[in-house]
Amino acid sequence: MTRIIDAEHNIGIETFFTKNKGIEGKLRTIPEDFIVRERFLYPKQNDNGTFTIAEVTARNWETNLLLRELANKLHISRMRIGFAGTKDKRACSTQLMSFANVPPDILAKINVPDVHIEHIYQSDRQVSIGDLIGNCFDITIRNIDKKNTSEHIEKTTSQINSIQGFPNFFGVQRFGVIRPVNHLIGKALLSGDFEQAVMTYIANPMKGEDKEIYTLRENLQKTYNFAEALQSYPQVLSFEKAILNRLVVNPHDFISAFTALPKNLLTMFIYAYQSYLYNQILSERIRQKLSFNQATEGDIVLPIRNNIVAEDEHILVTTTNLEKVNMQIKKGKAMISALLVGSDSTFSQGTMGEIEHSIIDKEHIKSQDFIIPELPFLSSSGTRRAILAAVNNLTYTIQNDEYYPDKQTVQLHFELRKGCYATALLREFMKSTDITSY
Repeated sequence: MTRIIDAEHNIGIETFFTKNKGIEGKLRTIPEDFIVRERFLYPKQNDNGTFTIAEVTARNWETNLLLRELANKLHISRMRIGFAGTKDKRACSTQLMSFANVPPDILAKINVPDVHIEHIYQSDRQVSIGDLIGNCFDITIRNIDKKNTSEHIEKTTSQINSIQGFPNFFGVQRFGVIRPVNHLIGKALLSGDFEQAVMTYIANPMKGEDKEIYTLRENLQKTYNFAEALQSYPQVLSFEKAILNRLVVNPHDFISAFTALPKNLLTMFIYAYQSYLYNQILSERIRQKLSFNQATEGDIVLPIRNNIVAEDEHILVTTTNLEKVNMQIKKGKAMISALLVGSDSTFSQGTMGEIEHSIIDKEHIKSQDFIIPELPFLSSSGTRRAILAAVNNLTYTIQNDEYYPDKQTVQLHFELRKGCYATALLREFMKSTDITSY
Protein backbone atom coordinates (compact mmCIF):
# COMPACT_ATOMS: atom_id res chain seq x y z
CA MET A 1 0.00 0.00 0.00
CA THR A 2 1.20 3.52 -0.75
CA ARG A 3 0.98 6.25 1.80
CA ILE A 4 -1.54 9.06 1.37
CA ILE A 5 0.34 12.29 0.76
CA ASP A 6 -1.02 15.45 2.33
CA ALA A 7 0.37 18.18 0.12
CA GLU A 8 -1.16 20.92 2.28
CA HIS A 9 -1.23 22.97 -0.89
CA ASN A 10 2.50 23.62 -0.39
CA ILE A 11 4.13 24.60 -3.66
CA GLY A 12 7.25 26.23 -2.23
CA ILE A 13 6.02 29.84 -2.30
CA GLU A 14 6.53 30.86 1.30
CA THR A 15 6.62 34.65 1.35
CA PHE A 16 5.61 37.85 -0.45
CA PHE A 17 8.00 40.35 -1.98
CA THR A 18 5.85 43.47 -1.51
CA LYS A 19 5.24 44.46 2.11
CA ASN A 20 1.93 46.36 2.12
CA LYS A 21 -1.56 45.02 2.83
CA GLY A 22 -3.27 43.14 0.00
CA ILE A 23 -6.73 43.61 -1.52
CA GLU A 24 -7.54 39.87 -1.12
CA GLY A 25 -10.58 39.04 -3.29
CA LYS A 26 -11.52 36.11 -5.53
CA LEU A 27 -10.29 35.02 -8.96
CA ARG A 28 -12.19 33.12 -11.66
CA THR A 29 -15.77 33.61 -10.51
CA ILE A 30 -16.48 33.10 -14.20
CA PRO A 31 -14.00 32.03 -16.91
CA GLU A 32 -14.21 35.51 -18.46
CA ASP A 33 -12.50 36.86 -15.33
CA PHE A 34 -9.24 35.33 -16.56
CA ILE A 35 -8.57 36.20 -20.20
CA VAL A 36 -5.20 35.33 -21.70
CA ARG A 37 -4.04 35.76 -25.28
CA GLU A 38 -0.70 34.60 -26.57
CA ARG A 39 1.60 37.05 -28.29
CA PHE A 40 2.15 34.87 -31.32
CA LEU A 41 5.20 33.94 -33.35
CA TYR A 42 3.35 33.09 -36.56
CA PRO A 43 4.91 30.45 -38.82
CA LYS A 44 5.37 31.83 -42.32
CA GLN A 45 2.45 31.17 -44.66
CA ASN A 46 2.95 28.58 -47.39
CA ASP A 47 -0.16 27.43 -49.24
CA ASN A 48 1.56 24.13 -50.07
CA GLY A 49 2.65 23.47 -46.50
CA THR A 50 1.64 20.33 -44.62
CA PHE A 51 0.68 22.16 -41.42
CA THR A 52 -2.55 24.06 -40.92
CA ILE A 53 -2.12 26.97 -38.49
CA ALA A 54 -5.01 28.47 -36.51
CA GLU A 55 -5.82 30.66 -33.55
CA VAL A 56 -7.87 28.63 -31.09
CA THR A 57 -9.95 30.44 -28.46
CA ALA A 58 -11.30 28.19 -25.71
CA ARG A 59 -13.51 28.86 -22.71
CA ASN A 60 -13.11 26.59 -19.68
CA TRP A 61 -10.80 24.10 -21.42
CA GLU A 62 -7.49 22.86 -20.00
CA THR A 63 -4.98 22.47 -22.82
CA ASN A 64 -4.40 18.71 -22.57
CA LEU A 65 -8.12 17.96 -22.53
CA LEU A 66 -8.69 20.38 -25.40
CA LEU A 67 -5.99 18.65 -27.47
CA ARG A 68 -7.63 15.29 -26.85
CA GLU A 69 -11.05 16.61 -27.91
CA LEU A 70 -9.68 18.28 -31.05
CA ALA A 71 -7.82 15.09 -31.98
CA ASN A 72 -10.98 13.02 -31.51
CA LYS A 73 -13.05 15.38 -33.65
CA LEU A 74 -10.43 15.33 -36.42
CA HIS A 75 -9.82 11.57 -36.09
CA ILE A 76 -6.07 12.09 -35.73
CA SER A 77 -3.41 11.41 -33.13
CA ARG A 78 -3.01 14.23 -30.63
CA MET A 79 0.71 14.12 -31.50
CA ARG A 80 -0.20 15.80 -34.79
CA ILE A 81 -1.36 18.93 -32.93
CA GLY A 82 1.32 21.45 -32.00
CA PHE A 83 0.97 24.28 -29.50
CA ALA A 84 3.20 26.92 -27.92
CA GLY A 85 2.12 26.82 -24.28
CA THR A 86 -0.38 25.19 -21.90
CA LYS A 87 -3.31 27.19 -20.55
CA ASP A 88 -5.56 26.89 -17.48
CA LYS A 89 -9.04 25.42 -17.57
CA ARG A 90 -10.92 28.12 -15.64
CA ALA A 91 -10.14 30.83 -18.18
CA CYS A 92 -10.73 32.15 -21.68
CA SER A 93 -7.55 31.59 -23.66
CA THR A 94 -6.44 32.25 -27.22
CA GLN A 95 -3.46 30.27 -28.44
CA LEU A 96 -1.79 29.35 -31.69
CA MET A 97 -1.90 25.70 -32.81
CA SER A 98 -0.75 23.66 -35.77
CA PHE A 99 -2.41 20.57 -37.25
CA ALA A 100 -0.29 18.19 -39.32
CA ASN A 101 -1.90 17.00 -42.58
CA VAL A 102 -5.31 18.44 -41.72
CA PRO A 103 -6.80 20.47 -44.62
CA PRO A 104 -7.92 23.98 -43.61
CA ASP A 105 -11.50 23.37 -44.73
CA ILE A 106 -11.75 20.26 -42.51
CA LEU A 107 -10.40 22.16 -39.50
CA ALA A 108 -12.85 25.02 -40.10
CA LYS A 109 -15.83 22.63 -39.98
CA ILE A 110 -15.22 20.93 -36.64
CA ASN A 111 -17.48 21.89 -33.77
CA VAL A 112 -16.28 21.80 -30.14
CA PRO A 113 -18.34 23.44 -27.38
CA ASP A 114 -16.92 26.79 -26.21
CA VAL A 115 -14.12 26.65 -28.77
CA HIS A 116 -13.70 29.08 -31.66
CA ILE A 117 -11.13 28.49 -34.44
CA GLU A 118 -10.14 31.32 -36.76
CA HIS A 119 -7.37 32.86 -38.90
CA ILE A 120 -6.64 29.52 -40.53
CA TYR A 121 -3.79 29.20 -43.01
CA GLN A 122 -1.14 26.73 -44.17
CA SER A 123 2.58 26.64 -43.42
CA ASP A 124 5.56 24.34 -43.84
CA ARG A 125 6.43 24.74 -40.14
CA GLN A 126 4.54 23.49 -37.08
CA VAL A 127 3.92 25.31 -33.79
CA SER A 128 6.10 23.95 -30.96
CA ILE A 129 6.40 24.52 -27.22
CA GLY A 130 7.89 27.95 -26.58
CA ASP A 131 6.91 29.43 -29.95
CA LEU A 132 5.47 32.61 -28.48
CA ILE A 133 6.75 35.99 -27.31
CA GLY A 134 4.61 36.13 -24.19
CA ASN A 135 1.03 36.52 -23.03
CA CYS A 136 -1.43 39.39 -22.60
CA PHE A 137 -3.79 39.21 -19.62
CA ASP A 138 -7.08 40.84 -18.68
CA ILE A 139 -7.87 39.74 -15.14
CA THR A 140 -10.85 40.56 -12.93
CA ILE A 141 -10.47 40.13 -9.16
CA ARG A 142 -13.87 40.12 -7.42
CA ASN A 143 -15.31 40.29 -3.91
CA ILE A 144 -12.99 43.08 -2.71
CA ASP A 145 -13.88 45.24 0.28
CA LYS A 146 -14.50 48.91 -0.49
CA LYS A 147 -11.70 50.21 1.70
CA ASN A 148 -8.37 51.69 0.59
CA THR A 149 -8.34 49.49 -2.52
CA SER A 150 -6.65 52.07 -4.73
CA GLU A 151 -4.08 52.85 -2.03
CA HIS A 152 -3.10 49.19 -1.65
CA ILE A 153 -2.80 48.73 -5.43
CA GLU A 154 -0.67 51.85 -5.82
CA LYS A 155 1.71 50.75 -3.04
CA THR A 156 2.13 47.30 -4.57
CA THR A 157 2.62 48.77 -8.04
CA SER A 158 5.24 51.19 -6.73
CA GLN A 159 7.30 48.38 -5.19
CA ILE A 160 7.05 46.30 -8.37
CA ASN A 161 8.11 49.28 -10.48
CA SER A 162 11.07 49.92 -8.19
CA ILE A 163 12.71 46.67 -9.37
CA GLN A 164 11.06 46.57 -12.81
CA GLY A 165 9.23 43.34 -12.05
CA PHE A 166 8.11 40.78 -9.47
CA PRO A 167 9.50 37.47 -8.16
CA ASN A 168 9.32 34.95 -10.99
CA PHE A 169 7.62 32.18 -8.98
CA PHE A 170 5.98 29.26 -10.71
CA GLY A 171 2.25 29.67 -10.13
CA VAL A 172 -0.20 27.14 -8.75
CA GLN A 173 -1.15 26.06 -12.29
CA ARG A 174 2.24 24.35 -12.55
CA PHE A 175 1.27 22.03 -9.72
CA GLY A 176 -2.47 21.56 -10.22
CA VAL A 177 -5.06 24.13 -9.17
CA ILE A 178 -7.53 21.85 -7.37
CA ARG A 179 -5.06 19.07 -6.55
CA PRO A 180 -1.53 20.54 -6.35
CA VAL A 181 0.25 17.18 -6.49
CA ASN A 182 2.25 17.35 -9.72
CA HIS A 183 5.51 17.99 -7.85
CA LEU A 184 4.81 15.12 -5.45
CA ILE A 185 4.36 12.79 -8.40
CA GLY A 186 7.59 14.15 -9.87
CA LYS A 187 9.52 13.40 -6.69
CA ALA A 188 8.13 9.86 -6.59
CA LEU A 189 9.24 9.31 -10.19
CA LEU A 190 12.74 10.56 -9.39
CA SER A 191 12.85 8.20 -6.42
CA GLY A 192 11.90 5.28 -8.68
CA ASP A 193 8.65 4.73 -6.78
CA PHE A 194 6.26 4.36 -9.71
CA GLU A 195 3.51 2.89 -7.56
CA GLN A 196 3.56 5.99 -5.37
CA ALA A 197 3.55 8.21 -8.45
CA VAL A 198 0.55 6.43 -9.99
CA MET A 199 -1.47 6.29 -6.78
CA THR A 200 -0.79 9.95 -6.02
CA TYR A 201 -2.28 10.77 -9.40
CA ILE A 202 -5.31 8.46 -9.53
CA ALA A 203 -6.14 8.25 -5.80
CA ASN A 204 -4.79 10.42 -2.94
CA PRO A 205 -7.98 12.43 -2.17
CA MET A 206 -7.50 16.10 -1.33
CA LYS A 207 -9.63 18.69 0.39
CA GLY A 208 -11.24 21.13 -1.99
CA GLU A 209 -12.12 18.77 -4.83
CA ASP A 210 -15.60 17.52 -5.67
CA LYS A 211 -17.06 15.49 -2.76
CA GLU A 212 -18.06 12.55 -4.94
CA ILE A 213 -14.62 12.41 -6.56
CA TYR A 214 -12.97 12.73 -3.14
CA THR A 215 -14.90 9.66 -1.94
CA LEU A 216 -14.02 7.67 -5.06
CA ARG A 217 -10.33 8.48 -4.72
CA GLU A 218 -10.44 7.65 -1.01
CA ASN A 219 -11.98 4.26 -1.73
CA LEU A 220 -9.38 3.43 -4.35
CA GLN A 221 -6.58 4.45 -2.00
CA LYS A 222 -7.88 1.95 0.57
CA THR A 223 -8.87 -0.95 -1.68
CA TYR A 224 -6.64 -0.84 -4.77
CA ASN A 225 -9.71 -2.12 -6.62
CA PHE A 226 -8.78 -0.81 -10.05
CA ALA A 227 -11.69 -2.46 -11.85
CA GLU A 228 -14.23 -0.88 -9.51
CA ALA A 229 -12.57 2.52 -9.84
CA LEU A 230 -12.58 2.25 -13.64
CA GLN A 231 -16.34 1.74 -13.58
CA SER A 232 -17.12 4.38 -10.94
CA TYR A 233 -14.79 7.21 -11.93
CA PRO A 234 -16.65 9.87 -13.99
CA GLN A 235 -15.56 10.65 -17.53
CA VAL A 236 -14.13 13.99 -16.39
CA LEU A 237 -11.29 11.93 -14.90
CA SER A 238 -10.37 10.64 -18.36
CA PHE A 239 -6.62 10.54 -17.73
CA GLU A 240 -7.10 8.61 -14.49
CA LYS A 241 -9.34 6.17 -16.36
CA ALA A 242 -6.65 5.69 -19.02
CA ILE A 243 -4.24 4.59 -16.28
CA LEU A 244 -6.88 2.40 -14.64
CA ASN A 245 -7.54 0.64 -17.96
CA ARG A 246 -3.97 -0.63 -17.95
CA LEU A 247 -3.94 -1.49 -14.24
CA VAL A 248 -7.02 -3.66 -14.67
CA VAL A 249 -5.03 -5.74 -17.17
CA ASN A 250 -1.80 -5.75 -15.12
CA PRO A 251 -2.27 -4.49 -11.54
CA HIS A 252 1.47 -4.48 -10.78
CA ASP A 253 2.87 -2.77 -13.88
CA PHE A 254 2.79 0.82 -12.68
CA ILE A 255 5.41 1.96 -15.20
CA SER A 256 3.33 0.85 -18.18
CA ALA A 257 0.17 2.25 -16.59
CA PHE A 258 1.78 5.65 -16.18
CA THR A 259 2.75 5.84 -19.85
CA ALA A 260 -0.95 5.89 -20.73
CA LEU A 261 -0.67 9.63 -20.07
CA PRO A 262 0.46 12.06 -22.79
CA LYS A 263 4.22 12.64 -22.81
CA ASN A 264 3.89 16.38 -22.24
CA LEU A 265 1.83 15.68 -19.11
CA LEU A 266 4.37 13.15 -17.84
CA THR A 267 7.25 15.56 -18.29
CA MET A 268 5.20 18.20 -16.46
CA PHE A 269 5.52 16.15 -13.26
CA ILE A 270 9.31 16.40 -13.36
CA TYR A 271 9.13 20.10 -14.26
CA ALA A 272 6.73 20.64 -11.35
CA TYR A 273 9.17 19.17 -8.85
CA GLN A 274 11.98 21.31 -10.25
CA SER A 275 9.62 24.28 -9.96
CA TYR A 276 8.81 23.44 -6.33
CA LEU A 277 12.50 23.50 -5.43
CA TYR A 278 13.01 26.71 -7.41
CA ASN A 279 10.11 28.37 -5.56
CA GLN A 280 11.72 27.45 -2.24
CA ILE A 281 15.04 28.93 -3.39
CA LEU A 282 13.32 32.16 -4.44
CA SER A 283 11.43 32.34 -1.13
CA GLU A 284 14.69 32.02 0.78
CA ARG A 285 16.34 34.75 -1.31
CA ILE A 286 13.49 37.08 -0.35
CA ARG A 287 13.79 36.10 3.33
CA GLN A 288 17.51 36.84 3.28
CA LYS A 289 16.77 40.21 1.67
CA LEU A 290 19.04 39.63 -1.32
CA SER A 291 18.35 41.99 -4.20
CA PHE A 292 16.41 40.87 -7.25
CA ASN A 293 17.80 43.56 -9.54
CA GLN A 294 21.34 43.95 -8.22
CA ALA A 295 23.68 40.97 -8.42
CA THR A 296 26.10 39.98 -5.69
CA GLU A 297 29.26 37.89 -5.96
CA GLY A 298 28.41 34.26 -6.61
CA ASP A 299 25.17 34.98 -8.47
CA ILE A 300 24.74 33.60 -11.97
CA VAL A 301 23.17 35.97 -14.47
CA LEU A 302 21.53 35.24 -17.81
CA PRO A 303 21.92 37.61 -20.79
CA ILE A 304 18.85 38.94 -22.60
CA ARG A 305 18.99 39.00 -26.38
CA ASN A 306 16.16 40.17 -28.61
CA ASN A 307 13.92 40.33 -25.51
CA ILE A 308 14.54 36.62 -24.83
CA VAL A 309 16.33 35.36 -21.72
CA ALA A 310 19.23 33.06 -22.75
CA GLU A 311 18.74 30.36 -20.11
CA ASP A 312 21.63 28.26 -21.45
CA GLU A 313 24.25 31.03 -21.05
CA HIS A 314 25.49 31.30 -17.45
CA ILE A 315 27.67 34.21 -16.35
CA LEU A 316 29.18 33.88 -12.87
CA VAL A 317 29.37 37.18 -11.01
CA THR A 318 32.82 37.87 -9.55
CA THR A 319 34.59 40.83 -7.99
CA THR A 320 36.04 41.59 -11.42
CA ASN A 321 32.79 41.78 -13.40
CA LEU A 322 30.30 42.80 -10.66
CA GLU A 323 30.02 46.45 -11.70
CA LYS A 324 29.70 45.62 -15.41
CA VAL A 325 27.08 42.94 -14.77
CA ASN A 326 24.94 45.26 -12.67
CA MET A 327 25.12 47.88 -15.39
CA GLN A 328 23.79 45.30 -17.87
CA ILE A 329 21.00 44.38 -15.44
CA LYS A 330 20.07 48.05 -15.09
CA LYS A 331 19.89 48.36 -18.88
CA GLY A 332 17.59 45.34 -19.07
CA LYS A 333 20.23 43.23 -20.83
CA ALA A 334 20.70 40.58 -18.12
CA MET A 335 18.85 38.98 -15.19
CA ILE A 336 19.90 37.17 -12.01
CA SER A 337 18.96 33.49 -12.04
CA ALA A 338 18.11 30.64 -9.68
CA LEU A 339 18.57 26.90 -10.09
CA LEU A 340 16.18 24.53 -11.85
CA VAL A 341 17.98 21.42 -10.68
CA GLY A 342 18.73 18.53 -13.03
CA SER A 343 21.38 15.96 -13.88
CA ASP A 344 23.77 18.62 -15.20
CA SER A 345 23.07 21.46 -12.78
CA THR A 346 25.10 24.64 -12.53
CA PHE A 347 24.92 25.95 -8.97
CA SER A 348 25.52 29.52 -7.93
CA GLN A 349 28.33 30.38 -5.55
CA GLY A 350 28.41 32.68 -2.53
CA THR A 351 25.21 33.22 -0.54
CA MET A 352 22.93 32.19 -3.41
CA GLY A 353 24.91 28.99 -3.84
CA GLU A 354 24.47 28.21 -0.14
CA ILE A 355 20.72 28.70 -0.51
CA GLU A 356 20.50 26.43 -3.55
CA HIS A 357 22.55 23.64 -1.98
CA SER A 358 20.63 23.81 1.31
CA ILE A 359 17.22 23.48 -0.41
CA ILE A 360 18.35 20.54 -2.56
CA ASP A 361 20.08 18.80 0.37
CA LYS A 362 16.99 19.19 2.56
CA GLU A 363 14.97 17.27 -0.05
CA HIS A 364 17.54 14.45 -0.11
CA ILE A 365 17.72 14.76 -3.89
CA LYS A 366 20.88 14.46 -5.98
CA SER A 367 21.50 15.70 -9.50
CA GLN A 368 21.86 12.18 -10.86
CA ASP A 369 18.33 11.35 -9.66
CA PHE A 370 17.08 13.33 -12.65
CA ILE A 371 18.28 10.54 -14.94
CA ILE A 372 15.34 8.10 -15.12
CA PRO A 373 16.45 4.90 -16.92
CA GLU A 374 12.97 3.33 -16.82
CA LEU A 375 11.49 6.29 -18.74
CA PRO A 376 14.46 8.07 -20.36
CA PHE A 377 12.34 10.81 -21.95
CA LEU A 378 11.52 12.06 -18.44
CA SER A 379 15.19 12.67 -17.62
CA SER A 380 16.13 16.33 -17.24
CA SER A 381 19.55 17.98 -17.36
CA GLY A 382 18.22 21.07 -15.58
CA THR A 383 18.75 24.74 -16.34
CA ARG A 384 18.49 28.13 -14.66
CA ARG A 385 15.60 30.60 -14.58
CA ALA A 386 15.49 34.37 -14.16
CA ILE A 387 14.33 35.33 -10.67
CA LEU A 388 12.59 38.50 -11.83
CA ALA A 389 9.57 38.63 -14.15
CA ALA A 390 9.20 41.86 -16.08
CA VAL A 391 5.67 43.21 -16.38
CA ASN A 392 4.65 45.57 -19.18
CA ASN A 393 1.68 47.88 -19.76
CA LEU A 394 0.26 47.33 -16.26
CA THR A 395 -3.01 49.23 -15.76
CA TYR A 396 -6.04 48.82 -13.51
CA THR A 397 -9.60 50.01 -13.01
CA ILE A 398 -11.94 49.68 -10.00
CA GLN A 399 -15.68 49.09 -10.40
CA ASN A 400 -18.67 47.89 -8.44
CA ASP A 401 -19.01 44.09 -8.35
CA GLU A 402 -22.11 42.72 -10.10
CA TYR A 403 -21.68 39.28 -8.50
CA TYR A 404 -20.95 40.32 -4.91
CA PRO A 405 -23.18 43.13 -3.53
CA ASP A 406 -21.41 46.00 -1.77
CA LYS A 407 -18.06 44.76 -3.05
CA GLN A 408 -15.64 45.96 -5.71
CA THR A 409 -13.78 44.46 -8.63
CA VAL A 410 -10.27 45.30 -9.73
CA GLN A 411 -9.60 44.76 -13.41
CA LEU A 412 -5.93 44.41 -14.28
CA HIS A 413 -4.36 44.48 -17.74
CA PHE A 414 -0.70 43.51 -18.25
CA GLU A 415 1.76 41.63 -20.46
CA LEU A 416 4.33 39.04 -19.41
CA ARG A 417 7.18 37.20 -21.10
CA LYS A 418 6.60 33.54 -21.92
CA GLY A 419 7.02 31.22 -18.96
CA CYS A 420 5.98 33.87 -16.41
CA TYR A 421 2.85 33.31 -14.33
CA ALA A 422 0.10 35.88 -13.97
CA THR A 423 -0.87 34.37 -10.60
CA ALA A 424 2.63 35.12 -9.27
CA LEU A 425 1.91 38.80 -9.94
CA LEU A 426 -1.69 38.65 -8.73
CA ARG A 427 -0.69 37.18 -5.34
CA GLU A 428 1.41 40.30 -4.68
CA PHE A 429 -1.73 42.40 -5.11
CA MET A 430 -4.10 40.05 -3.31
CA LYS A 431 -1.86 38.73 -0.49
CA SER A 432 -3.96 35.62 0.10
CA THR A 433 -2.00 32.86 1.86
CA ASP A 434 -4.35 30.19 0.46
CA ILE A 435 -3.03 29.18 -2.96
CA THR A 436 -6.47 27.94 -3.99
CA SER A 437 -7.47 31.62 -4.14
CA TYR A 438 -5.47 31.86 -7.35
